Amino acid sequence: MPETKQHCDPLYSYHLNKFAGKVPIAFSASFVYFTKGGIVQKLIHQIKYKGQKEAAKEVARWYGYQLKTEHTLIAEADMLVGVPLHKSRLNQRGFNQADWIAEGLSEALAIPVRKDVLIRKRFHSSQTNKNRMERWENVMTVFDVPDYREVAGKSIILVDDVLTTGATLEACAAELLKAGCRSVGVLTLAATHR
Repeated sequence: MPETKQHCDPLYSYHLNKFAGKVPIAFSASFVYFTKGGIVQKLIHQIKYKGQKEAAKEVARWYGYQLKTEHTLIAEADMLVGVPLHKSRLNQRGFNQADWIAEGLSEALAIPVRKDVLIRKRFHSSQTNKNRMERWENVMTVFDVPDYREVAGKSIILVDDVLTTGATLEACAAELLKAGCRSVGVLTLAATHR
């Protein structure tokens, strides 16, 4: 698989530029590059649309072991939080692949996963065919932190499958920071090329 090695440069500018001027992200890194029609797209589709939980967790564990030996910022993290799905989408799909990825990372990094600190309060249409502005407008009021005390002063790593424009992760980070968390980092299994 085409590994990015972005975790070797925790302030990797291309990723951080996706969030620049919008929300302060402590670090952002992805394990592999996502190319349309490539092996990573096939893997992500198997995870996301075919429910391949063990594939998600195994790849996330590989990434977690690399992060553990090659990335220092994760040592400060208090919890891993998968980007949440709305209840109706979760019921329809039966799983949240971001949670599976967070669980695999957790096994390697010994950082707990929290599924209750960030919720998706509104259902919205798919982001797949939207540009950056449309994606942001689609998610800007979708997320909520039910109990600020759960995240206040904490260092949180947001986890998702693919980083494209960053709009969804940006909206999640904005809510967590508004709730008083100390910092937000971002880890994804894959990222699109420039």
